[in-house]
Amino acid sequence: MENTDALEQLNTGANEESLRMVSASPVGNEPVSDEELRPHVLDGFIGQPRLKAQLQLFLDAARKRDVPPDHILLAGPPGLGKTTLAMIVANELGVPIRITSGPAIQHAGDLASILSSLDAGEVLFIDEIHRLPRAAEELLYIAMEDFRVDVMVGKGPGASSIPLTLPRFTVVGATTREGMLPSPLRARFGFTAHLDFYPHEELEKLIERSAAVLGIQLEDGAARQLAMRSRGTPRIANRLLRRVRDWAIVHDLESVRPHDVKEALALYQIDTEGLDRLDIAVLKAIVTNFNGGPVGLNNLAAMVGEESETVETVCEPYLVREGFLIRTPKGRVATRKAWKHLGLTPDDSRFDVNKTA
Repeated sequence: MENTDALEQLNTGANEESLRMVSASPVGNEPVSDEELRPHVLDGFIGQPRLKAQLQLFLDAARKRDVPPDHILLAGPPGLGKTTLAMIVANELGVPIRITSGPAIQHAGDLASILSSLDAGEVLFIDEIHRLPRAAEELLYIAMEDFRVDVMVGKGPGASSIPLTLPRFTVVGATTREGMLPSPLRARFGFTAHLDFYPHEELEKLIERSAAVLGIQLEDGAARQLAMRSRGTPRIANRLLRRVRDWAIVHDLESVRPHDVKEALALYQIDTEGLDRLDIAVLKAIVTNFNGGPVGLNNLAAMVGEESETVETVCEPYLVREGFLIRTPKGRVATRKAWKHLGLTPDDSRFDVNKTA
């Protein structure tokens, strides 16, 4: 009886918007929407071959033991398929999945309410798990390890703690910043999967699959042109594919040729390397206004009319990864590749092997 009263108090006022429950299985003859591009089984997931093999073994072992698998942490940059993999895990196990996110859980009580409503074997997916409040993190430690939550009933000297036993469940956490996870939380995940950026070959396969789902006819070479501009990220590849579909619809095209892809994406100011308007503006500012650098982040952001955080988090990671930009102690420096991409010729003495750039 006390446990029932405690649960009623716990659920009262909880942030219901922080949680939604979805089926892990596709709905029968439901029309395919633009967002319904995610595969529902591990075999249909394109890319990340080593991760897929590890996860398949992990899930197969759990099924043979007839117990929910250990908790899973999915780490990697945005848009690589962490949410998709979480839903695949639930579908492979044949259980529902509850979806929430770190920023949506504002208090420990919100998380306790969610945990207390889970059934045996369910999957709880927490996106951006590194942004959980500290109090919620500490509650999650105990729930993940001991499968219980301690509920405080009452206030002041008369307050008491009531332990509530939870059924065994599986937490799937996703993070774009694994280093921000506290060590105690990271240690409670039995399996950690690191997702890497996709090579062009795998992105081509993904684009061809998405085109088939959306009913787009791509001619030879069109998927390759899209893959080259997708920055190694499936989410960007699918977004660009939808924009090319719009182009094809407006121009009454029965199939999309490589030339059509180039024209469509040129309209959106996306070049052959996947650089957009802001990326080009950053490179031009460094090369033309600062003679290739070095230049400080704040000066660079002011020159392109953007916030420093936008330049640092949106542009720089891809520019550095693709070799257009170098971060040095004195500031940002454009590489020879950046000069060449802009159609400019640098002074070769800038790239002397004895210099930082």
